[in-house]
Order: sequence, then C-alpha cells, then structure tokens
Amino acid sequence: MEGMTRADVDKLDKGLAVHGGRLLRPRDAATLILLDRSGSDVLVLMGRRHAGHAFMPGKFVFPGGRTDPADSRIPVAAPLHAKDEARLASGPGRASAARARAIALSAIRETYEEAGLLIGRKGPFATAKRDWQGFVEHGVTPSLDALRFIARAITPPNRVRRFDTRFFSAWREDVAVELPDGGPTNELEELVWLPLAEARKADIPDITRMILEELEKRLTNDPLLSPGGAVPFFRLIRNRFVREVL
Repeated sequence: MEGMTRADVDKLDKGLAVHGGRLLRPRDAATLILLDRSGSDVLVLMGRRHAGHAFMPGKFVFPGGRTDPADSRIPVAAPLHAKDEARLASGPGRASAARARAIALSAIRETYEEAGLLIGRKGPFATAKRDWQGFVEHGVTPSLDALRFIARAITPPNRVRRFDTRFFSAWREDVAVELPDGGPTNELEELVWLPLAEARKADIPDITRMILEELEKRLTNDPLLSPGGAVPFFRLIRNRFVREVL
C-alpha cells in the first residue's frame, strides 16, 4: 500500500470509504497484537467483528479500540519501557507522557473487554474507574513493561471512522488471567489463535495485513521483540498513502 493514491486506498477499503461530508479528525486508539510461541510458529490472537458494526463489519481484527484519556491515571505495576515511550512521543501530534500512558493502557483495557485477557501481575489492585473493575475483581495490576510499540497508522480521510492507531504487541505469557467466557463486551466473536502466515490470509483489513507483514520482519530480526525497535508509520500525505519510520 506504500505510495498508493487515495483512490487506490478507497478501492481496497471500499466498504469503509465515504464520499463527501465533513472530514473527521482522527481519534487516538490502541490495538494489542497478542502473540504465543508454538513450536516453530508464532500464533496471533484475532477476533471477528460482528456483522452489524458500522466500522469493519465481519472482519478479523486484533483487540483494540478508542483511547480514554482517563486511562492515564490508572496505577500500573511497571511503566512502559523508556525507549517505547520515546517512540510514542515522536512523529506528528507528539504524545505527552500522560497521553502515551493512556494510549498504552487502553490497549490493555480493550484486550480485557474484548477478549477476557488481563495483562499484568497478580496482586491487590484498586481503582474507582468503572472500566477497570475486572482487574480489581481478579486481582491483577496492569503492567505496561510487557508492551512493545510495533506500528502506527492514521485512517485516511473520508472514512466511516477515523483513528490514529498505535499497535502494540505482547506475549501470551504476560497474561495474568484468561477468562474462559471472554470479555464483558460483544465487540468480537470467534476468537482464534492463528499462525502469522494463516492470519495474513484471513478476512482482515488491508492495514492489518500490512502490520502483520511488518511484525513478521521484525520477529525475523528480533525474535524477542526488544524495546525501542523501529516503528513503521502509515498515513496519507499529499493524496498518497505512504510508509514512514518513527
């Protein structure tokens, strides 16, 4: 998709394009690519969005959603690695420390809400924030040191929804609690663990396929996903969809 025109992108994501009307300002969002080592394969967790959703209906996606600025005030067992926080703060619309923290924590919160997986460390945890009561109930303190900043993408203009999405990754071993019945929302159904090669062939958005390709390249060079790796950034510039590196 690198270097493609807006018209080319519209053809790829024709179900999401909206012609005319007010241009939407992209909202902060976060996605978590949860990985699991299985022999020589690396599996990735994906879930199918309900067909009735306005945004990407029926597509397989990673858990994720819109950032709540209030997430920045949630206590954590350990902060985001300084190198990844610095990457989050770079590029257009530089993120403050509080904003970067909120974005990263929203990836953990959404993974709980949509997949029933609580990333953090077992132990007493207290907060009055309603969206985090699952962590209180199950005694898990969210921890950001497990996250790696993998990619960033801004939805092109003239879309049903627009997001400035940061993609993080974590390993399944960083999950403190797995709820057998999934998360409390109905955002995703049919949660599956797929080898990366199979995930790229699933019914996924084009940008998701690109992120998976980028992740595979990074895993080849850095199987442990060390903090502070180069972060590809996809966005529309002068009517062309381009790839930059943060």
